[in-house]
Amino acid sequence: MPAKGAEIVARALTIASSDSGGGAGIQADLKAFAAAGCHGMSAIVALTAQNTIGVTAIHELPPEFVTAELQAVFDDIGVDAAKTGMLFSAQVIEAVADFLDSHRVPLVVDPVMVASSGAKLLEDDAVSVLVERLFPLATVVTPNADEATALVGEGDPAEQARRLVGLGARAAIVTGGGAGDEFFDGETSLEIPVRNQFVAATHGSGCTHSATLTALLARGEDLLSAAAIAAATASDAVAHGLSELGAGEGPVDVFHLERGR
Repeated sequence: MPAKGAEIVARALTIASSDSGGGAGIQADLKAFAAAGCHGMSAIVALTAQNTIGVTAIHELPPEFVTAELQAVFDDIGVDAAKTGMLFSAQVIEAVADFLDSHRVPLVVDPVMVASSGAKLLEDDAVSVLVERLFPLATVVTPNADEATALVGEGDPAEQARRLVGLGARAAIVTGGGAGDEFFDGETSLEIPVRNQFVAATHGSGCTHSATLTALLARGEDLLSAAAIAAATASDAVAHGLSELGAGEGPVDVFHLERGR
């Protein structure tokens, strides 16, 4: 990995899908990277026709093109930490896992399965591949409560976090399950307090959480400190969310854009 630029700014990569509405996916990740003081880069695996109401179409990119994106970024700019988001298919997950297995960096795996609108974002046959190929490469996995239940079954979020680590990840954070995020890294089990926000602007909150976590790992923060800051950042982004944008759940706002109006 080249050192050029490494001492200027931390470099964070998102491997995920585009949200044409700008609320989640690649767009949310890049905003969160910038807000956390990182240079953000992307390897787009699929395009979605999406707004606050729902997802109307998904166009997957060829796995070999995804590999080419990853190669281009790693070869020239370098990566201090990476995250995955919506990967959609088993073929893409295999390509991403093959590449990351030979280019090890701190990795946040956000197992995006369903959009806030209810749209399905991960094919059924891709779930087992995600667990078998990406979880062992992950520094931490960050499912929300529904995703954790889909992956390891019903249960207390603290127990779900333990089960997720049992699937091969080094650590797990289960978000959105109650009063806080449940953290487990194989030794330490604790609840990270999160202030609940009653604002109709949660679109992109999970992406913002995992991207902020990735950016902080890229900057050298330890995992537990990064998890606490990411939780607070995502909550704040919801609190300042743009609930009046669109007819559905509005996008989070990590930059507090409404203040500038």
